[in-house]
Amino acid sequence: MKLLEQHSVHGAPALAPDALPSLLAQLPGWQPAGGAIAREFVFRDYHETIAFVNAVAWLAEGENHHPDLTVGYRRCTVAYTTHSAGNALSMNDVICAAKVDALYAQRAGA
Repeated sequence: MKLLEQHSVHGAPALAPDALPSLLAQLPGWQPAGGAIAREFVFRDYHETIAFVNAVAWLAEGENHHPDLTVGYRRCTVAYTTHSAGNALSMNDVICAAKVDALYAQRAGA
């Protein structure tokens, strides 16, 4: 099943360390970052950045899985980890990363 077709689940277990490389291969631009996965997204202006941040917030509420966001004038870094899995990575992180990528692609096409 494709990542975009899946949904976050409460209590998702930590991923096995050997699972991450193949999952990250499906998420261009996402990198391991201190126990999380993160990607920086770039925009034309502040308004676009904040619109993206708001879209990510709605997605996070719907999936009940919330990223850390670092927001700048023309950029936003999104970082996922699963606190309930001991601050490790879970399938929730890669599922939501794929959905954030889809949001970004949709906004870039708008």
